[in-house]
Amino acid sequence: MKFSINVLGAPYSSQASLSALRFADAVRSTGHEVYRVFFYHDGVYNGNSLMTAPQDELDLNARWAKFALQHQVELVVCIASSLRRGMLDKAEADRYEKHSHSLSSEFTVSGLGQLIDASLQSDRTVIFSS
Repeated sequence: MKFSINVLGAPYSSQASLSALRFADAVRSTGHEVYRVFFYHDGVYNGNSLMTAPQDELDLNARWAKFALQHQVELVVCIASSLRRGMLDKAEADRYEKHSHSLSSEFTVSGLGQLIDASLQSDRTVIFSS
C-alpha cells in the first residue's frame, strides 16, 4: 500500500511531527511505501535547518532528513506557508532578496499541487494535525 503523509503541526509544540515520523517508520517497516510527506501550515517548521534540539531530545529535522534519504521519500513544504513563516530555500531567498535561507536541503518548496498529486498517487493520505 502507498501512503502520503500531511504534517500540519510544528515540531516540539505539538505531537503531529513525531507521530507522523513514527507512522512513516512503521509504514516502511511493514513493507509499504511512503510516496511523499507534505508539510503545511506550522508543519513547515520541520524543515528549519537552524532548529537545534537539546542533546536529550530528538532532532526532528535531522530525523526527517535521514528518513527521506534512507527511503528516497520527497519532503515538500508548502510555499505559501513557508514564505509566511520565513522558511525559505536558497532560490526563494534570492528571489525575495533576503540575506539568508533556513530550509534544510533535504526539503523542497512547492505548492499545494504536490499535495493533490500525492493524494492521487497514493492509496491513503494520512493527516497529522496539532
